This record gives sequence, C-alpha cells and structure tokens, in this order.
Amino acid sequence: MKNTQQIDLFANDSPEDSQVIIGVDEVGRGPLIGDVVAAAVILPDDCSLPLADSKKLSEKKRELLFDQICEQAVAYSIQVASPEEIDELNILQATMLAMTRAIESVASQSRFDLVMVDGNRCPDIKYPCQSVIKGDAKIKAISAASILAKVYRDRQMIELDQRYPEYGFAKHKGYPTAEHMSRLQNLPVLEQYRRSFKPVRLLLEQS
Repeated sequence: MKNTQQIDLFANDSPEDSQVIIGVDEVGRGPLIGDVVAAAVILPDDCSLPLADSKKLSEKKRELLFDQICEQAVAYSIQVASPEEIDELNILQATMLAMTRAIESVASQSRFDLVMVDGNRCPDIKYPCQSVIKGDAKIKAISAASILAKVYRDRQMIELDQRYPEYGFAKHKGYPTAEHMSRLQNLPVLEQYRRSFKPVRLLLEQS
C-alpha cells in the first residue's frame, strides 16, 4: 500500500495549488459484467466546474460535466480492463492495469508533477504517486476522473441493455442486485460476464 494521504476538501494547502497533478479514479469493481473503467485527468489551474464525487451527482449532472471536463481538461484518458483480463488477473490487478493505461496515456500528452489516485493504493508506475482516501470528494482532478469513468461505464451498460433488454442492465448497471440475480436465474450467462466472480461461477457450475 503506497503513500496514503488525508487531504481536506479542495483545501488551500492541497498539492493542487503548487503542482500539476493527474487525478485518477476507477468505476466498476463490483459489477458482475463488463469492463472495469479508469480515467485520468489534468485540469487547468482556473477550472471552476462544480465537481464532486460522481456518486453524489445526478445522472443528468454527470452527463453535463462529462462533456465540460472533456472540453476543458488539459489532458484526459479513459481506459479499461476487459472481463477476460479481470478473470485472468483478478479484479484488483485488473483495476491497477486500467489505471496504469489511463495514467500512461495522459503522461504522454502533458507534463505533470504528481499522480493522485482515489483510494488507498497506487498502481505500480514509474511516476510520483499518492493515494488519497475519499479523493473523489477532496481533489478536483480525481473528482473529474470519477465522473469520466462513471459516465463511460454507465454508457456501456446502457448500450448492453439495448442489445439485451431482458437483463435490465440500464437499471442495475451490472451490480449483483436482487433483481439482477433473479433475472440471471432464467437467462444465459453472456460472454461479457466476469466468470471468476462467485455468483457467475456458481451459475455456470449449475448449468
């Protein structure tokens, strides 16, 4: 576990004030299906967008901010690790892989001083990195990354719902809700499911 740091909400003495940072966050560790998604963002110094933890914003607000972040960011990248990679590596390592891909992409686009990652763990990268617990509510660039990752993955689930409406992906977004599990009892396990996840593995064994 690397460099965990508590930082007050957009504090005046935050590392953001003196350094160019890449903010990083991920979405999709818990669902049974689809990619785990990571985003990395460098925001301009004068960014005044009303950013917050993506989970605390309405879907409409997230969608609006997604476009604004993409327009205003100095650099950004959204990357994934696939269900196949999740099954091969495990969800933690696949999440670190998606984060690393996003960081490397942004690092190739712009200069920066520090990578700041939401949570309590940094990926194994060659750049200075700090993990920040609840960083998506404390660091603007991490908040922006959380919004990009959340909207991107939700759009994936909506697209999947359009292809397979009987699964209800637009509603439960792939998480193992009671409704999702009930539907799965009478439906085939799609190729996009994470076969290493216990509920999916048990269904496959039963069939």
